[in-house]
Amino acid sequence: MQQREDHADARRSSGAIGFLGALALVMGNLIGSGIYLLPATLAPLGGNGTLGWLATIAGSLCLAFVFARLARAVPGAGGPYAYADLAFGPRIGFAAAWSYWTLVWAGNGAIAVAAVSALSVAIPALTPHAAIVAVALVWAMVLVNIAGVGAAARVQVVTMALKLLPLGAVVLLAGYWMVAGGGPAVRNPAIAIDARAVAGAAALTFWGFLGLESATVPADRVRDAARTVPRATLIGTAAVGLIYLAVSSAITYMMPRAAIAASPAPIADFLGVAFGAGVAQVVALFAAVSALGALNGFVLLQGEVPRAMAKGGVFPRWFAQESARGVPVRAHVLAGAMVTAVTLANYTRGMGDLFAFVAAVSLAAGMLAYFVSAVAAVKLLARDTPARIAGVVSAGFVAWLSWGLGVEANGWALVLLLAGVPVYLIVRRGGASAR
Repeated sequence: MQQREDHADARRSSGAIGFLGALALVMGNLIGSGIYLLPATLAPLGGNGTLGWLATIAGSLCLAFVFARLARAVPGAGGPYAYADLAFGPRIGFAAAWSYWTLVWAGNGAIAVAAVSALSVAIPALTPHAAIVAVALVWAMVLVNIAGVGAAARVQVVTMALKLLPLGAVVLLAGYWMVAGGGPAVRNPAIAIDARAVAGAAALTFWGFLGLESATVPADRVRDAARTVPRATLIGTAAVGLIYLAVSSAITYMMPRAAIAASPAPIADFLGVAFGAGVAQVVALFAAVSALGALNGFVLLQGEVPRAMAKGGVFPRWFAQESARGVPVRAHVLAGAMVTAVTLANYTRGMGDLFAFVAAVSLAAGMLAYFVSAVAAVKLLARDTPARIAGVVSAGFVAWLSWGLGVEANGWALVLLLAGVPVYLIVRRGGASAR
């Protein structure tokens, strides 16, 4: 028995994620569909959108600091679940884990739809079959992850490098125009600053920061996790925040607001001013790669979260079973099936509506996990004053975001969260504890 466990540990160690892989997981999950779609959504808000970005970056850095400190103190696997369970016991631990898992698997449907939306610019024939193609992409990433954590990490590194190219081009072009005094002359009318509008913008922009805790979930597969995970979390979140702010500011203040709002591809249109309209298809392909990279990273998490829950005793042990490669195949297959059901159930929606619906609901469902993690830091890190202050600020930030999401998204999220109650009761009664 001990030999089998030692062999399993050695197998997992040989495929462990290093710093670059952990950083790619964080940045790859953060830079997905959001930065390509959000400029158009935020354009009608004017300066409220910029303030929303600043608030989200500040709040996300607080959350990243909280997760970094928690990862150093509790370097085991599970992320939000592990912290909530240790701080408040199995009931709250299950609630946080179920919230986070719902955010991950439901959000994967939105990310896949965003990838199809980008691909449809180059291949218009995909548009009528968006939901089916999105499901196919989800299962393709499930197969990549079933091949092993190492394979998923390599895909993440490659896609992260590719997705930075068009974003870097936007920043460089904007910088050149500012220095050379060229570029378009734009005078957008002023829009009054409104607290509710800023909160709504922050709630939307936080979609671009989902996954900042990604490296904490498979921590037992990360080399020197107590040091690697905090570094990857903080560096990745800060770097992505700077990229987002630079890209969104360039587009917001160097393009007519009406043109941004009406554009299905603001980054492509921005680059098209300098490089011609043909750049749209090229940028669309990079946007698809960006979304696929995020999808790959979140598919990794959709299997790792239930594995950690099962090992912690708050989820059926069936999900803890691993393949010869150390992969929780059963958890991946079930999560893939759930994404398929949600996506195909909304098959008649257009791509824009399908993305907005799934993204808002998954975001609202995941807020509980972030809130509990922030409060857990206050309790677990009693001697770490900066982390406790960051925990209080982060909890307030998450509550503010939930208010900004509105009643409809939170109502649907509540339904998804309550669906976990029967699962918890069954496990606690021992009815699903057998392999």
